[in-house]
Amino acid sequence: MAEEPDKPAAGGAERVALVTGSLAEPRLIKVAGEIASPALDPVVVNVGVKVAALMTAEIVERRLKLPEGAARVVMPGRFRGDLSRLERHFGLPFERGPDELADLPEHFGKARARADLSRHDVTIFAEIVDASALSLPELVARAKSLAADGAEVIDLGCLPDTPFPHLEEAIAALKAEGLKVSVDSFNPEELARATRAGADYLLSLTEHTLAIVKEGPAIPVLVPSPPNDLNSLIRAIEACRAKGRAFLADPILEPIHYGFTASLERYATLRRQYPDIDILMGIGNVTELTDADTTGINAILMGVISELKLNAVLAVQVSPHCRLAVKEFDRARREFYAAREAGALPQGFGGGLMALRDRRPYAATPDEIADLAGEVRDRNYRIMVAQDGVHVFNRDGHHTGADPFAFFPSLGVENDAAHAFYLGVETARAEIAFRLGKRYAQDEALKWGVAGHGDGRTDDGGADPHRLTFDKAGSTLPAKPDKSEP
Repeated sequence: MAEEPDKPAAGGAERVALVTGSLAEPRLIKVAGEIASPALDPVVVNVGVKVAALMTAEIVERRLKLPEGAARVVMPGRFRGDLSRLERHFGLPFERGPDELADLPEHFGKARARADLSRHDVTIFAEIVDASALSLPELVARAKSLAADGAEVIDLGCLPDTPFPHLEEAIAALKAEGLKVSVDSFNPEELARATRAGADYLLSLTEHTLAIVKEGPAIPVLVPSPPNDLNSLIRAIEACRAKGRAFLADPILEPIHYGFTASLERYATLRRQYPDIDILMGIGNVTELTDADTTGINAILMGVISELKLNAVLAVQVSPHCRLAVKEFDRARREFYAAREAGALPQGFGGGLMALRDRRPYAATPDEIADLAGEVRDRNYRIMVAQDGVHVFNRDGHHTGADPFAFFPSLGVENDAAHAFYLGVETARAEIAFRLGKRYAQDEALKWGVAGHGDGRTDDGGADPHRLTFDKAGSTLPAKPDKSEP
């Protein structure tokens, strides 16, 4: 158990003050006992308020009594006061802990350190499948959006029997934006025009159309013809090697039930036969043609790519359920690279692909919530989620269920539209979290990993590291203005 504040730290253990309020104190004492070790001496310090997260720096300066020998102070994760001010006042390092007590052990090193996701070794080609039907401004806008999501090469898809009179202009416009360009067409004339216009890559050349590489400097992406004929791809590879031409090879990933497993075997065979060539995998035949969330599909495909050390991927975003394929694969290549470099399973490297589930969905047990509810002495509703459902409680009662509508008759907000709206939003979020198995925290948006674009959160569910401000403490429902004021 954590030692009493007036006792010196045991041995050479680092004494850390864990600041809290009265409501969370019993649970924090329990967690502190679990994380105590010969190297760590956690001491729980109650500052004399109910909810420590709502404290100000001024209150902490007045009320906090640090234990003798404390080396640093950990504040609640939702504390929004000025830590640098407290450090100057007390002469000790101050830091914010995790938002939830259940995550405190990880904060003290009982989990892998935050992964470095700045590196990867897979190039993303992002295809605009209807490029010939788009105007130059539309093409540039689409390409810049794909590049922002992680694509390094913009692939212009040419439609069959559809003229592409502005192909040369499109290539020039994208390269003027600093983008690399590939062109994918079954029309040899279009491919020849593309390489002469300065395209960086040509998709998809076979042993029968390989002569097009003489028309310009573009690097060919070689494919078998027909798709299941690996020997035809090998002949094209050998032809390029004999001429000293750079190339990528794509054995063609087939849809499920139409050769999917055999196509994976072709990738493995090609890599064994050619350990050092650049290989590309096009993922659209699986992501676009399977009714499943693409985060999981991309994770599995990235596992194949990582093990075989493939070099590039071609992603498309045609179907609405694939609209984040590039962004998802960008995240996947970074997490899997970090895991492979660490010699580890792809676990604990940010969780950006865990959109619908969380590995640790519950921050408290039903019994812990019941104990907390028994200590509440005010009318403000707390909402939490545990294995048995959604818990809504204040001083007047503790309700458990899963249907937000079922809570309404017991909450006493029939005549308070603003409060009813707020509770409706929060209990709906809580229900979603409970049914899916996600972490819920009152007044916080649910975290959707890389799929949660546009909500101001990072892919791994934490606060955006580029944000310069903290969330304001307290309810997400702003107070009504006082109409009596001028």
